[in-house]
Amino acid sequence: MRSVSPFKVLLILTLIMSVVSGIGAGAAVAADGLVIWTSEAQVPALSPMAKQFEEEYGVPVTLREVSFGDIRPNFVISAPTGQGPDLIVGAHDWVGELARTGLLEPIELTPAQREQFTPVSLQAFTYGGKLYGLPYAIEAIALMYNKDLVPEPPQSFDELLAIARRLTDPAQRRYGFLYPNNEFYYAFPFLAAKGGYAFRFTGEGFDPSDIGVDNAGAIEGARLLQRLAVEGLVPRGTDYQSMRGLFLEGRVGMVLTGPWDIVNARSAGIRYGVAKIPAIDGNPARPFVGVQGFMINSFSPNKLLAMEFLQRFVMTKEGQLAIWRGDPRVPALKAAFQEVAADPDVAAFGASAADGIPMPNIPEMAVVWTALNDAMTFIVNGEQTPEVALREAAQKIRNALAAGQ
Repeated sequence: MRSVSPFKVLLILTLIMSVVSGIGAGAAVAADGLVIWTSEAQVPALSPMAKQFEEEYGVPVTLREVSFGDIRPNFVISAPTGQGPDLIVGAHDWVGELARTGLLEPIELTPAQREQFTPVSLQAFTYGGKLYGLPYAIEAIALMYNKDLVPEPPQSFDELLAIARRLTDPAQRRYGFLYPNNEFYYAFPFLAAKGGYAFRFTGEGFDPSDIGVDNAGAIEGARLLQRLAVEGLVPRGTDYQSMRGLFLEGRVGMVLTGPWDIVNARSAGIRYGVAKIPAIDGNPARPFVGVQGFMINSFSPNKLLAMEFLQRFVMTKEGQLAIWRGDPRVPALKAAFQEVAADPDVAAFGASAADGIPMPNIPEMAVVWTALNDAMTFIVNGEQTPEVALREAAQKIRNALAAGQ
């Protein structure tokens, strides 16, 4: 006999009580059923789920394809008016703004259910001690290397440095290692290896009063990046586009990038590999981790239905694998990840993310990017020492937060 989920039992009871009390089922289930806003990549996987849910529950599910960049701003406007969707699919760093303004419904998971997910994926959607999103995919940058130039990836920063010195010839536009050296996002794994962080994660969420971009570990990591610039191994002002272009031309041995560049490398015919970012004095590099997931509208009349949809499909191995096939990021559900981990790209990006730190999901993070991007520029250009650049950046962040920016 097939078991019935507790959510389905509760849903049925809610509908019965609504009818008995004279309220009518429409008060428990909106007339247009369940509405989900998602971007293009997830639609092929979610469409059959929506059809099956309607067949099983008799409730229509409408998938509305919305440009990824438009989902959050449109949701902010429409949710409080009752015109928003029941579920949105998006990034974990939306949570701080949306939860703080009361637009998201907390998601309750049992300890056994939480155990099914990669811990970092749940941390990413945690705000104020509550979970506000059900993750389906995680991503982080890793080391992508050209096997024709670098047969085996380096295991330590010293090995990376040696390879960079051996291969770099600026006159020939050939480099051993490149990364966008004016961007804090790409520098962060090195700053975090020995304890640097943007905002400390407490278990309840990120603490905006605890800033770690200028601690001893962060400064030590920044010195390594300064060395790459001083020796001319990574040209000053290297941006993402120039890094990627040179790599796809076969002129770069190693780059820092994410799974989004796999298709480009394959199309260019590069014999590439993916590995974890080299360790620093035995400490793993710790990149920022981005997590994608489903969030429930707190104003939705269909919160019970929304949770049932997540329980029935998104929290299953089959559901996460279906999404992965259309949008190949590392699955957040352990069982789904294990299913695809034989793919070396998935395994490597997954290993990098496992060492990583969730990108802070609090609104205060907006202040960090400008201050730290500037600091990285000052460091690699030789305009400031790592100590001065990071301490001034941290003070700018503290001042801005104190002023309420």
